[in-house]
Amino acid sequence: MNRPGQRWLRPVLLVGVVYLVVGVTFATLAGRSGSGQMRGVWRLVAWVVSAVTFAAHIGYEHFRLGHSPRRTALHCAMAVALGAFALAVAANVHRYWAASNNQRSFGLTLALVAWPALCGLPAFVVARAAASGLALVRRSD
Repeated sequence: MNRPGQRWLRPVLLVGVVYLVVGVTFATLAGRSGSGQMRGVWRLVAWVVSAVTFAAHIGYEHFRLGHSPRRTALHCAMAVALGAFALAVAANVHRYWAASNNQRSFGLTLALVAWPALCGLPAFVVARAAASGLALVRRSD
């Protein structure tokens, strides 16, 4: 699947799938919770798992693959955007099957573009800053 210059592609796809699984799993657990407090706990756990995944991806790109801060940020943002797109697709599928008259929602259709952009762009900025910081620390050692 990956050519020698594309060792980054498999991790981007894998991490994107992890974001999808985390989002769907914890949304389901939050939805089945009896109290608002428990829903908040499940959402917080989802954020923590996603943040750890994001940090691990930055570390992998920087230390294992040796990518520059820009490439690291680009690949991490691609994984985040892919996960957001997959969640938007899942939300659209859920809406389609859950609606009694199968009405389409323009908002969820718009989410197919909006969620990846709204998640991927900030992810690029944060990953770029983190990878740049790692590069500075690495140079000073």
